[in-house]
Amino acid sequence: MINIIRITNTCIDLGYWLSHFKKSTTVVISKSNKPSYNNSKLFRPIVLLNTVGKLIEKVISNRLQFHVALNSFIHLSQLGGLKFKSTTDAGIMLMHIIHLGWVKNLSTSTLVFDTAQFFSSLNHHFLTLILRKVGFNLYIANFFSNYLIGRKTNYFWNSSTSPSLDVNVGVSQGLALSPILPAFYLSPFLYILEKCLKILKIPISILLFVDDGLLL
Repeated sequence: MINIIRITNTCIDLGYWLSHFKKSTTVVISKSNKPSYNNSKLFRPIVLLNTVGKLIEKVISNRLQFHVALNSFIHLSQLGGLKFKSTTDAGIMLMHIIHLGWVKNLSTSTLVFDTAQFFSSLNHHFLTLILRKVGFNLYIANFFSNYLIGRKTNYFWNSSTSPSLDVNVGVSQGLALSPILPAFYLSPFLYILEKCLKILKIPISILLFVDDGLLL
């Protein structure tokens, strides 16, 4: 583990993510119990990466989470992809909001939503700006500027394999850092939304579990 930590520190200091760790295999799996499969949205891409690289990413993820726990940057409504938060916490918060409505003799309506193509749509430049806003030093921002680009993958579907293709958009699901990065990405939006709702005096609450959410 000491060697993993040393490699992690070196990658951050140099602002560089090894190209070997940027290569992946994307296995395309069909979603179950669908009447037909004539739409790409009916398939789920799963990214398989180098195990050592994922261990290093896990170390970095733990450091990021420790930092944001100290400065409270992540909005309280974001309950997914974070340590010490789970679906149980989401359920407790949901019940708390409903009970607050009961105290005021009000009923609570719920709108469930899913952000389509969320991970593949994350803007790299905006993400690095947010990392600086959080308070991370320039080494972290430079590391992620390199970490997010220059990726390649081979798509594997049934018995067919594609040639190596460039993947330079979004954040791939399957990365050890893919849960925490969206939490950073969405926090400014949640703070702005909360402020606007208060100004307009609209009694709406929002709960997010990574890219799935509830409006109450």
